[in-house]
Amino acid sequence: MVVRRWITLACGVVLVLVGAVWVLQGVGVLTGSFMTGQKLWFLIGLVAFLVGVVLIAATTFGKRVR
Repeated sequence: MVVRRWITLACGVVLVLVGAVWVLQGVGVLTGSFMTGQKLWFLIGLVAFLVGVVLIAATTFGKRVR
């Protein structure tokens, strides 16, 4: 069970980081990519970011199985 929590937490962190990059590219803050200024990548990034936050919250504040 501990391994599953660590994997879930790691996936959540990766989704938050990747989602943040995609959101910033989608709104045009990070340039130099085909994703720059594209609304689609903003929305995909936002969804990825929120899923990551939910995974982190569920791992951190969820019930601890012993």
